[in-house]
Amino acid sequence: MASKSSGHRKKPLVSWLTTIFRKGSSPNRLPVAEVIPRDRHSISRKQVSRAALNVLYGLHKGGFQAYLVGGCLRDLLSHRKPKDFDVVTDATPEQVRQLFRRSRIIGRRFQIVHVRFGSEVIEVSTFRALHEGEDNDQHRAHEETGLVLRDNTWGNIQQDAVRRDFTINALYYNIDDFALYDFVGSRKDIENGVIRLIGEPQQRYREDPVRMLRAARFAAKLDFVIDDSSRESIPDMAELLLQVPAARLFDEVLKLFLSGHARASYQQLRELGLFAFLFPDTNRCLDEWDPEGVWERLILAAMDNTDRRLEQDRPVTPAFIYAVLLWPVVSRHLEQYRQEGIPPAPALHKAASAAIGTQIQHTAIPRRFSSVMREMWELQQRLPRRGGKRTDGLLEHPRFRAAYDFLLLREDAGEIRPGLGDWWSRYQEADDNQRKEMNQALGQQKSAGRRRRRR
Repeated sequence: MASKSSGHRKKPLVSWLTTIFRKGSSPNRLPVAEVIPRDRHSISRKQVSRAALNVLYGLHKGGFQAYLVGGCLRDLLSHRKPKDFDVVTDATPEQVRQLFRRSRIIGRRFQIVHVRFGSEVIEVSTFRALHEGEDNDQHRAHEETGLVLRDNTWGNIQQDAVRRDFTINALYYNIDDFALYDFVGSRKDIENGVIRLIGEPQQRYREDPVRMLRAARFAAKLDFVIDDSSRESIPDMAELLLQVPAARLFDEVLKLFLSGHARASYQQLRELGLFAFLFPDTNRCLDEWDPEGVWERLILAAMDNTDRRLEQDRPVTPAFIYAVLLWPVVSRHLEQYRQEGIPPAPALHKAASAAIGTQIQHTAIPRRFSSVMREMWELQQRLPRRGGKRTDGLLEHPRFRAAYDFLLLREDAGEIRPGLGDWWSRYQEADDNQRKEMNQALGQQKSAGRRRRRR
C-alpha cells in the first residue's frame, strides 16, 4: 500500500526537498517512500542481468539491504535496454569487498565497489548522508564555492534518495519484496519525460557543476525535457565548469558525443550555453567567423556520422570527433600564419599546436588521440597532392581512412569544392590497371596546366 507521501503535489515536494538541503538532514524532514508493489509496476527480475542479481542476493544473504537504483530502472520503465545495472546498499565498501571475492574499492572522491562476474562489472555504492554542518572529518571536503571534493559519509536510503541528482535517477528496486521505492516523484517524472533536479538547483550545480552536463546528456539521450527550474540556472552557472578537472570533462565529452546521441547532445550544449566552456575557441569561431554556417554544418555532419557508425556497431574514436570540433580553430590559426608568410606545413603544425594547447586547459586530450588528430589534419593538405607512388603511399597511411572520411564531411559542409572525395572513393575501389589510368590522367592534367617556359 502506498504511503501518505504519495499524494504530494509536485511543487510542494520540490519546496520540501529544497528545505531539506538548506536546513540539514533532520529525520522529520526526510521524505517517506511511496512503495509501489510488484503488481503495480512492470519491472521483472527477468530483465535484470544475472551478475546484478548475484550481487543483490549476495548482499541480502549477508544481512544487508540491497536495491537496484538509478538509470537501469529509468530505462526499464521507459522500455529501453539498460546499459548497466547499479546497486546500492547499507553495507560499507569494506563490507561489500569482504562479501565478493572478485571486487575492489575504487575512487577517492566517492568510494564505490566494482564487483566482477565474468565480463560484467556491477557498481555497488553505499547509502550516502546529507551534507550537514562543517567539514569535520577526513571523509568529507568542500571548496568555498560549494564544490564537493570528497564525500564518503554513510547514511540511510532516505538521505541517499535526496542526495541523488535528478528525480529520474532516484528510484529504488528492493530485492527483498520486489517493490519500487519512490521518495521524490521519480516514477511520475519518468512517465512524463521530465528531467528535474532534486533540491535547490543553484546549490546542486555548485556541489557538482557536471550535473549541468548530465542534464543536457539525459535530455539528448532520452528525449526528455529539462524542467524550467532546473534549466533556468544553467546559462548563468555554466562558468562553474571551469572548476572541474580537465580529465573529468574529457570523460564527460565522450559520454556526450560517443553514446549514440551526439547531434542532440551538441544542440543541447549550444542552447544551454555549456559548449562555450567545453570548447571556448570553437564556440568563438562558430559565433564570430562562420557567417555561412560552414563549420556548424561540418560539426553536425560529424555528429550524424558518429551516431550512424554506433548504430551500425562500427568503431568510433575520440580523435575523430575532437579533430572535427577543433578544425575551425586550426583553420583560423592556419589562415593567420599563412598571411604571415609561413609555408603550409609549418603553418599547420603551429596551428595544430595552438588549438590543442588551448583546448587541453578545458578538456584533457590524451596524447594517443592528439597525435592522431594532427595526422588527420596534415593529410587534409596532402590528399589533394596525388599522382604516381605518392597516391599509393597516401592510401597506405594508417590515418588515411579517418582523413578521407573527414575530407568527405568538409565537402558536404561546403568548406571545400566537391570532387576530390569522389576521386579518392573511385581510386579505393579500382583495380591496378584502373588506378594506373587514373594516375596517368592526373599527370596529363598537370602537364596541360603547366605553362611553357620562355627561352
